[in-house]
Amino acid sequence: MKHFPTRRAVLGTASAFTLLALTACGGNVAGGTAANTSKYPTGPVTLTVGQAAGGSTDLIARALAEGATKTLGAPIPVVNKPGANGALATKELAGKPADGQELVLLTASLITITPLAVSAEEAVNIDDLDVIAGLSQDDYVLVASTDSGFKSFKDVTDAGRNVTFGTTGVGTGSQLAQTVLFKQANVQGTDVPFDSGKPALTAVMGNQVELATIQLGEAMPQIEAGKVAPLLVFSEERNSFLPDVPSAKEAGYDVPVAQYRAVAAPKGTPQDVKDKLLAAFKETFKTDAYKEFNEKNMLTPKELSGEEVVTEWKGYAAKYKELVEKYNISLSGNK
Repeated sequence: MKHFPTRRAVLGTASAFTLLALTACGGNVAGGTAANTSKYPTGPVTLTVGQAAGGSTDLIARALAEGATKTLGAPIPVVNKPGANGALATKELAGKPADGQELVLLTASLITITPLAVSAEEAVNIDDLDVIAGLSQDDYVLVASTDSGFKSFKDVTDAGRNVTFGTTGVGTGSQLAQTVLFKQANVQGTDVPFDSGKPALTAVMGNQVELATIQLGEAMPQIEAGKVAPLLVFSEERNSFLPDVPSAKEAGYDVPVAQYRAVAAPKGTPQDVKDKLLAAFKETFKTDAYKEFNEKNMLTPKELSGEEVVTEWKGYAAKYKELVEKYNISLSGNK
């Protein structure tokens, strides 16, 4: 009696031959098409920024794009798509083809802090992206209005009254740093959220709020002009651009919060494409123009590999979650 193969066996054999054929010709099994990356880039490489034009993140993206264009051999237009602290632009990027033609300028706060203030569906997971390279560190500084009378953070803790303070938005490093600091120092305050650093700083200058935590690059011109007083920086150590201002950690508070930025691509981007991008970024880091840009904008180089960025940012996310839970802080504003 003859035994004929079952339909399942025939289909299984056919699938195996198909898989072997795809593997032999270098096919992308997941996508079903062969990926030819030898000619990368095949056109402009778009770098999307999830923040408005003119801010720190946008300026960093443009400085990086200008330098990397020369090495990569293709234009790198910067496109601004602000919204939800960069979540909208980043989620859109994650769904695009993983061919290296679309990148995003990623902020650490979106990965490490925003998930503490929004639902799981709204949060962005760094594992959904391929991080190419870390770029720089942008420290936060606590500043006081001239009318407040605060010359040091001790003046704030000794005030014995409710103070008003502005933040740069919900789910930002500004909000986290300031809220945790006040909890640890037993300072009573009223939180006034703004949608970015500029209006928060303007409110301090106009004494609409007494204090605000702002990124150093934005605050420095007004600090130098004497229009606001710097009280603390939130870096691990004193910032080289404000050597006379103590860090929160030095003052006895466990609040190591800074803004970091990196470049990311959709998950599954071919390794040789990522290598080309990384090489272009590394060449940019070496240029005098990019170094001068960092110096001018008070940015500390933090030029890490993609793997180092993921490890470090996940560590910060765990640390921030621990602090929020320890002090029963609601970053969303809902108790």
